[in-house]
Amino acid sequence: MLRGIRNASSNWFGKTVMIIVMGVLIISFAVWGIADIFRGFGRSTLAQIGGTEISTEQFRQTYNDRLQQIGRQFGRPLTPDQARAFGIDRQVLQQVIAEAALDEDARRLQLGQSDDETMRSILNDPSFKGTNGAFDPGRFQQVIRQFGFTEQRYIAEQRKVALRRQIAGTITAGLAPSNTMLLVASQFQNEQRAIDYLKLTDAQVGTIEPPSAEALAAFYEDHKAQFRAPEYRKVAFVALTPESIAKWTDVSDADARKLFDERKDKLSTPEKRQVLQIVFPNAEEAQAARARITEGASFEDITNQRGLKPADVELGLVGKAEMLDPAVAKVAFALPLNEVSQPIPGAFGTALVKVAKIEPGVQPSYESVAPTIKRDVALERARAQVMAQHDKMEDARAGGANVIEASKMLGLNAVTIEAVDRSGRGPDGQPVKDIPQGLELATSAFNSDVGVDTEQINYQNGYVWFDVLGVTPSRERSLAEVKDQVEARWRTEQVTSRLRTMAAELVQKLGANGKLAEVAPQGVKVETASGLKREGATPGVPATVVEAVFRTAKDGVGQSPGGNGNEWFVYRVTDVTVPPVDLASDDAKKLKDALLQRMNDEQVGEYIAWLERDIGTKINQQAVAQATGAATN
Repeated sequence: MLRGIRNASSNWFGKTVMIIVMGVLIISFAVWGIADIFRGFGRSTLAQIGGTEISTEQFRQTYNDRLQQIGRQFGRPLTPDQARAFGIDRQVLQQVIAEAALDEDARRLQLGQSDDETMRSILNDPSFKGTNGAFDPGRFQQVIRQFGFTEQRYIAEQRKVALRRQIAGTITAGLAPSNTMLLVASQFQNEQRAIDYLKLTDAQVGTIEPPSAEALAAFYEDHKAQFRAPEYRKVAFVALTPESIAKWTDVSDADARKLFDERKDKLSTPEKRQVLQIVFPNAEEAQAARARITEGASFEDITNQRGLKPADVELGLVGKAEMLDPAVAKVAFALPLNEVSQPIPGAFGTALVKVAKIEPGVQPSYESVAPTIKRDVALERARAQVMAQHDKMEDARAGGANVIEASKMLGLNAVTIEAVDRSGRGPDGQPVKDIPQGLELATSAFNSDVGVDTEQINYQNGYVWFDVLGVTPSRERSLAEVKDQVEARWRTEQVTSRLRTMAAELVQKLGANGKLAEVAPQGVKVETASGLKREGATPGVPATVVEAVFRTAKDGVGQSPGGNGNEWFVYRVTDVTVPPVDLASDDAKKLKDALLQRMNDEQVGEYIAWLERDIGTKINQQAVAQATGAATN
C-alpha cells in the first residue's frame, strides 16, 4: 500500500487528491494498532469493535459518500483503483472503526446527553434554517433524508457525535505546543532561499528525428498498457434538483415582497461611524475634561494631556452592533459629526466620544433585489416538490420501471450517455458534457452493472437515478489506432532523457566554484529567484525545483525536472535566510493553532488505538475488499 501511495503522490494530480483526502477526514487518526487482527467472519459483518458490529453495506455507503465528497472538491470523480492507491479505503475504514470505538467507550463510561441539549444543537444548525433564518422542519426532513437518515436515526447520530467530542475534549484538555516547538516550526516554515538558475527546455534539445517504424513498434510494445482503450459504460440517468425545477417567474411580487420585508435588516448595509473614545477612571475626571472642551479645548487636546496616542482612542469605522459597550454605542450613533458627547457611564468606565466620520447605511430597494428574492422563494418551494417527486420515482422504480420509463411517467427528461469511462470521459478523450458538474455518475456506474438495481445519488439538494444499460470491455488498441499518441509519447521521453543528461553534465561542469553564466547553453540566460519557501507557490519556479533547492546546502548546485517533461532546471543556492520569530504575530498564532490541532489529533489517535486493543477489534478483510471494489471475484 505504501508503494501505491508513493506512486499515486508522484504527480500533481496525486498530490492534490492527497491534500483533499486529508482535508475531508474529521480526525487524522495516525495510529492503527490493528494490523494483526484481520480475521474472517460473517459475510454481512465487516468489522466488530467490542459489542458493536459494522455491516458491509454500512461501510460501503460511508465509503461511497466519501468518494463523492472528494470528487466534488476536486472537480472530477475518482476511480476505485485511484481511491485505493491513495489509501482512501484504509482511511475510511480507520475512521468508522475509531468512531465505533469511541461509541463503545462512551457506553462503558456511561456518558450521556440530554434530549434538550441534542435538540438545541439541531435547532441551531444553519443547515436546517429556512429563508427567514429560523429552523425549518421541512428543510430539516429534506436534508437528513437526502443523506439517508430518518429523524430518529439522525438525532441518535448527533448524540453520538456529541459524546465523541466529550471524550476527545477530555483527552486533549491542557495540551499546548511549547515556545521551543513554535520557534523551531516557525523557523522551518519561514526559512527562505535564493537561487540562480538555468531553465532548459526542448529548445535546447535540438532536432529529434521521427522514430523509425521499428523503433516506434518497439516503444509501443514496451508501453502497450498505456494505450489500451478503457472500459466504457452506457448509462441513462435523470437528475431531480431544486435548481432544475424551480421557476422564479411563477413567484408573485406579493410573496417576494413579504420575504423582502422579513429580510430587510439582513439585506441592508448598516450605518458606520469612525468613533474616538477616551475612557476615564471616574465620572469626576470625565466631567472636568468635558468642561475644558466647553471652554475651548479640543478632543485631541484632552487626548494629548492624558498621554494617549491616536491608536489608544481610535475605535475605527464600526457599525453600532460591532461596539462592545451598548451604552457608548447608543450615544455615538446619535451624536452629530465632529461633536463631543457628554460623559457616558459605560461598562469599562466613564467615556467621552467623538464621531469623526459617518458612512450612511444603504437600504436596497425591492426592485433591485427582486430577482434574487424570487429565486430563493422558488427554490424553497422546489425543495418540497423534489421530495414529492422523489417518492413517486421510488414507487415507479419499485414497480419495475427503469430510469427512462419512470422519467416519462413523471414528466422528467432522462439523459442517455452512449459511452463514458471511469474518469467521466468519452471515446474522444474529453469530459462527457451531458454529465452535470460535480456529479460522480461515472464512479457510481462503474460500481454497478447491467441489470443491477442502483441506489440514488444525492446531488445538489436533490437526487439522481441511473441505470447501466451496457458495458464495452477494455481492449488493446492496435498501433495503427494510436500511432499519433505513441509517437508523441516517444518524443516526450526523448526530450526528457536528453534534458536530464544535459542537466547532469552542466552540474558536473559547475563543480564547487563554477558560474552558471560560464556553462549556460546558447540562448539560455541566468535567472534569479528569491524568497523561496517550503510551502507556497513561487512564480517561475515549479514546486519540484523548490523541493530540490531545500535539499541543497548553501552554495551547492543541483538539478531538477520542472513541472513537466519538457523543462529542466540547473541551480545554485546563493542565500539561506531564517527570519526572526515573533511569537506574538498573527502568523505565529496560526501556526500555534495548527500545531495544537496536530497534537490533539495525535493524542486522540493514540487513545483510540489503545481503545481498539482494549475493547477488542476484528476486521473482515474479504468484506472490506468487496465493499471497496478490490475483490477479484
